Amino acid sequence: MQALFSDRARLQRMLDFEAALARGEARCGVIPAAAATVIAQHCDAAAFDLTELAAATAKAGNPAIPLVKALTKRVAAVDAEAARWVHWGATSQDVMDTGLVLQQREAFHFLNTRLNELVTVLVGTVREHRHSILPGRTWLQQAVPVTFGYKAAVWLDAVMRCRSRLREVLPRLGVLQFGGAAGTLASLDSKGLDVAQALGAELGLSVPEIPWHSSRDRIVEAGSVVALLAGTLGKIARDLSLMSQTEVGEVFEPAEEGRGGSSTMPHKRNPVGCSIAISASVRIPGLMATLFAAQPQEHERGLGNWPVEWETLPEIFTLTAGSLAAMTHVLSGLEVDTERMLRNLDLSHGLLYAERVTFRLAEKLGKHAAHELTTLACQRVVATGKGLKETLAADAKVMSVLTATDLDAAFDPAQALGSTQGFIDRVLAAAGQG
Repeated sequence: MQALFSDRARLQRMLDFEAALARGEARCGVIPAAAATVIAQHCDAAAFDLTELAAATAKAGNPAIPLVKALTKRVAAVDAEAARWVHWGATSQDVMDTGLVLQQREAFHFLNTRLNELVTVLVGTVREHRHSILPGRTWLQQAVPVTFGYKAAVWLDAVMRCRSRLREVLPRLGVLQFGGAAGTLASLDSKGLDVAQALGAELGLSVPEIPWHSSRDRIVEAGSVVALLAGTLGKIARDLSLMSQTEVGEVFEPAEEGRGGSSTMPHKRNPVGCSIAISASVRIPGLMATLFAAQPQEHERGLGNWPVEWETLPEIFTLTAGSLAAMTHVLSGLEVDTERMLRNLDLSHGLLYAERVTFRLAEKLGKHAAHELTTLACQRVVATGKGLKETLAADAKVMSVLTATDLDAAFDPAQALGSTQGFIDRVLAAAGQG
């Protein structure tokens, strides 16, 4: 991802615009075909001095201005007539925005490919652990039993939504920016729309109904879709890191030489991959706030908000790519301790079956009376340290409506999973793995 948004890549995509512009204008009879050929031949980023362009950018205000000058100079060295037609009818923002769109397109394809890998890994996790029971947790407290496959299916479902967003948004974002000085293409007279269509075809981009120089919703949407992926990965990382705490010990990141250690504590096995994903999910909202703040731009082309995007959007993409790589690696080699998960079911002395008992009692006593009866029993468990099942078995009122078999069933974790398997099947089917 860093390579896709490097200075050299940015320069090349801007030059791709210039080459396509020349070819498109030649097709429309705006500039000579011979000039277009010469211009396109010199649109190779490897031939340009990045340091020199960077220095000139500081004075010009954007990199397109010195780039056009440098390209014109290179073309003029071999064909003075062709040099007259470099950048004909375009403006700096056309070059930079379209270059960014081309970079975004590559970045979305990159993320989509990597997301396919993560989906495959998660499908495997769901299948392997669909029956691995552990405590479900709400507000960081044990709630009712779930399975690890169910937790992974929740993650998988969210990841697939992110993948769908990436695919759905690309046609809306893969659009040309070409409006000239103020968006009217006045410099091309009556040929403006014809050139726009030809330019879009050259680059494989759709042509919007109207130039979008100061309408930055597309840029903000691109960042938002990627930011949602980063947040989803951060959620997975948060869950896994909590499950890997010493006192919980249900999962561990892959054990590798030099991974997760401490400079002072030899025993440490830190969830470093999760840390990468969580840190990305923490940083990106601030970057998105920058994009949102920069969105309202003045009149036909804005003053200072547009440059804000140049580094902010690539950083969002890059952080997310790093997070995705980290979590794919973590989940590919995740160590799962199913025995510890089962032992953790007993930490609350059976309290996580309280809801199940309440509904069994409610069938005989009504919901309110059953809830009060179970609540009192739970309070006795906390006070005495005895198990909830034993406490209920010693309660004459409870045993007047429940049999010992009923009580055993209420505390059987395998019978306490509700529609878990059905939900898992639905997610796997949506992933094409049903």
